[in-house]
Amino acid sequence: MKTLTIKGIPEPLYRELKRQAKASRRSLNSEAIVCLETVALAGRVPAADVLARVAAVRERARGPHLRDAELRAAKNAGRP
Repeated sequence: MKTLTIKGIPEPLYRELKRQAKASRRSLNSEAIVCLETVALAGRVPAADVLARVAAVRERARGPHLRDAELRAAKNAGRP
C-alpha cells in the first residue's frame, strides 16, 4: 500500500475531516481515503457512454431551424 503526505491543509478543511471521521467512527486517515475515493472514482463514465448520450440529445433537439424574424414573431405573439 502506498503512502501519501498532504501538506498545507486549510484549518477549516482539517476540522471538517476530523468531524466526519469521528461521526463515521473512522480514523482521520481512513476518512481522507474515503473522501478521495468518492471524488476520484465516482465520476468515471466511459467516453462511449457520454458520446451516446450526446448523440441522443442532439437527435431529440433536431427540428426546424427558425430565423430571427420567426423567433421574434413567436416570442411576441400574444403580447399586448
